Amino acid sequence: MKSIQFSLTPAAGKQLIALALAQNQTVLSAAKEHTVVIVAGTTNTYIAKAVLEAIGETGFTGRHFFRGVTSGQPVPADLPEMEGDVVIEKGRWIHGKTIQEVAPALRAGDVILKGANAVDLQTGEAAVLIGHPAGGTLAGIFEACVGRRVRVIVPVGVEKRVDGPISMLCLLCNDPDASGARLAPAPGAAYTEMDAICELTGAQAHLIAAGGVCGYEGIAWFQCTGTQEQLEKVQRYVQRVRNTPAYQF
Repeated sequence: MKSIQFSLTPAAGKQLIALALAQNQTVLSAAKEHTVVIVAGTTNTYIAKAVLEAIGETGFTGRHFFRGVTSGQPVPADLPEMEGDVVIEKGRWIHGKTIQEVAPALRAGDVILKGANAVDLQTGEAAVLIGHPAGGTLAGIFEACVGRRVRVIVPVGVEKRVDGPISMLCLLCNDPDASGARLAPAPGAAYTEMDAICELTGAQAHLIAAGGVCGYEGIAWFQCTGTQEQLEKVQRYVQRVRNTPAYQF
């Protein structure tokens, strides 16, 4: 089995995940025949744009498609007000709706895409930082997923990998004597760059190293195995996303 090595910045990884989910048959079928909710977040900014373009919808700018954000620079005061999450019902983008508003009506066959702040690459479990005292967007998502079997996909880059069981980290953060944000397990399976590569090409990617300087902080190195044809596809997709600029407000 042949193998190749390549690196991806966090932004390139987000774009790769977006390309894959915009071709994912579960997501596309739900977008055309049921309901897809893409919950606001920086990773989901890339995904919302790609999925909307895949169904022929235009006009998404993503300039303020997040609720909370960790940034090395202040959030600009002139950002437009967040319009809502991206809700797609039977092929049509319904503007101005939020996950809280639509979650009670979601049923099996619908899909929610919700980003995460932590991922255990060994188990595929992910977790979300919580600042809202009522659980934020996860409250409605849990109800839809556990109560009515709505599928939840959790796009998350390998830059957010953590060491240790997600359940243990949640207990640590949620202890009554702890301070800071809480941490809650995401109710769906994580979808990383490695899942994206497999879906797009059939090849298998392995995270082998990480880190860099001068704009390459957070970069991830992958070793990818597959057939010659699969690896050629990998190289084409890597070239396609390699120059994705860093996220900017």
